[in-house]
Amino acid sequence: MINSGDTAFVLICAAMVCFMTPGLAFFYGGLVRKKNMLTIMMQSFVAMGVVALIWFVCGFSLAFGTDVGGVIGNFRYAFLNGVGIEPNAAYAGTIPFAAFFLFQLMFAVITPALITGAFADRMNFKSYLIFLTLWSLLVYVPCAHWIWGGGFLQQMGVADFAGGIAIHTSAGVAALVSVLVIGKRNIPSSETTKPASIKFFALGTAILWFGWFGFNGGSALAADGKAAIAFVNTALAGGVTMLTWLAISWSHTKHPSLTESLTGAVAGFVAITPAAGYVSPAAAVLIGLAAAFVCYGAVQLRKKKGLDDALDVVGVHGVGGILGSLMVGVFAQKAIGGVDGLIAGNAHQLLVQLIAIAIVSVYSFALTFLLLKGVNLVSRVRVSDETEQKGLDTLLQEEA
Repeated sequence: MINSGDTAFVLICAAMVCFMTPGLAFFYGGLVRKKNMLTIMMQSFVAMGVVALIWFVCGFSLAFGTDVGGVIGNFRYAFLNGVGIEPNAAYAGTIPFAAFFLFQLMFAVITPALITGAFADRMNFKSYLIFLTLWSLLVYVPCAHWIWGGGFLQQMGVADFAGGIAIHTSAGVAALVSVLVIGKRNIPSSETTKPASIKFFALGTAILWFGWFGFNGGSALAADGKAAIAFVNTALAGGVTMLTWLAISWSHTKHPSLTESLTGAVAGFVAITPAAGYVSPAAAVLIGLAAAFVCYGAVQLRKKKGLDDALDVVGVHGVGGILGSLMVGVFAQKAIGGVDGLIAGNAHQLLVQLIAIAIVSVYSFALTFLLLKGVNLVSRVRVSDETEQKGLDTLLQEEA
């Protein structure tokens, strides 16, 4: 039976998650140099169209259709065949199946958009469109099926409440590959990497902060206690990581920074994402603390190694997603989310989490590498040196 309260809740959460992709556009747009602002914002917005079409045609079906060998779904729900106003007991028995489709679509949209922050300032837009399409189909869709659609990792018992592995780990690893394959930006010594607009960045963070409650809370797929705990854990982890990151950065650089503090908040949201509906609020605080130290350390290591991850997608999303997913295996409580972790006496869950992270990481790394190399044979992935110096926005019709 359809529950109107659950349905309304999930639809509202889907809209909140949808709002996160424009939020990401402002977040990334504010951080890049002004001459590339419009391009990276367009990369986020265009994902909302491209991935929606993919999800309608076959993406959703391959992710959530009848399992085939634990690897992929079938074409049962292609073109939304059988996806309508009736519920589907396998995924959400109290909301229309169409509402579940919509909520999962928003996850599928933002995942590849996250990667754009790593190769900011240097990727050809045509090549990005090809990469976006293929990566969504060949990387995100299988990973979503493995973890949420009845695939082999779900059968193994992996717990990923809202996408620490399926979303942040897969995108974070893909971001690392893109940095290695595309290479560093060519930045003249006379030019700085000063952000285009800290105000845009702050606005984008505010939108992401708001949307993350729908991102995590909506993953309960019902207006119930688990959703309430997910909301609370999201608020606590984001706030704790922000304050701790600010303190670490302040001690390191000798001055406070709005950019650093808001980056910390996002790292906290990422880390709590896989655990939001499985752990207690006290554990969420500990996860937030851990995320501040681990993700900040990852960003500093990236700088030391000279990797040009322009907007620290790897350190924040990749490392944060992996950390949070491991913490599920430590802090999860069956009374909250149906699975126990190490502290509750189930060491096996931590092993399962580690195996799932490793498999998704290796798969995303390999496929992303092959896709970037393959796309480059058809359409040059990196813009010309001249375009890079002038700014990618010069290729757009609009004036920056």
